[in-house]
Amino acid sequence: MSHASRVLKPAVEEVPPDLIALGSAIEGLPLEHRQSLEPIYHRVVESTKRRRRILALVQEALGQLRLDMKYLVFDLEATRRERDEFQRQLKEDVD
Repeated sequence: MSHASRVLKPAVEEVPPDLIALGSAIEGLPLEHRQSLEPIYHRVVESTKRRRRILALVQEALGQLRLDMKYLVFDLEATRRERDEFQRQLKEDVD
């Protein structure tokens, strides 16, 4: 019975090079050590992927928030200009 290594090569862009190197090092270990380290390695890889996905979502949300803030500031400035213009017109009508 052959014991092929179950340490899969994760997608390079999702996992830091250090983790990929660690996976390669685990593949070179004797079977008993490899079997005890593989589950831990997979948890670390999944945790890293999850953190990167969360970071990407947070960055996207911050980008959207910045854009929303720009629109709100623009709208506020336009509203103030309109208010000032109406106040000026009211003063002219009263005079």
